[in-house]
Amino acid sequence: MTKAIFPGTFDPITRGHEALVRRAAAVFDDIIIGVAAGIHKQSFFSLAERLQMAEYSFRDVTNIRALSFNGLLADFMHAQQCKVILRGVRVVSDFEFESQLADINKALDAQLETIFFLPDRDFIYLSSTMVREVAQLGGNIDQFVAPHVAAALQAKYCK
Repeated sequence: MTKAIFPGTFDPITRGHEALVRRAAAVFDDIIIGVAAGIHKQSFFSLAERLQMAEYSFRDVTNIRALSFNGLLADFMHAQQCKVILRGVRVVSDFEFESQLADINKALDAQLETIFFLPDRDFIYLSSTMVREVAQLGGNIDQFVAPHVAAALQAKYCK
């Protein structure tokens, strides 16, 4: 069985993330969305909220599930008995950063392999940070996130 983990903070999960994972679900038998606690940056949504949004986004696909994790990705990979890390690469600067992460993960566990997927052209520019900024400024984010994510963003910004 081929299994891959798509790790990230998903703050929030976007249509770009969803499209990439759905494409990967046709390649791998099992996809785990690894929702990271993200200790390196302050998240807008709580870990529980981000996990819930990810779970709901893929409720219709049987071979995709979401799990949260703290700590090193290599440790989470080991706990899930998975050797394949799935990452999206939008632009050259993403590749530079992602290749550094792949090297570190490989140094931590020589059996880990990182596979890069290019995003759909419609989402090549999209990031969670941009989505939050547009939402905060009152812009329409319907084309960038699923309705449940848009509602969560609007609820946070209306407080």
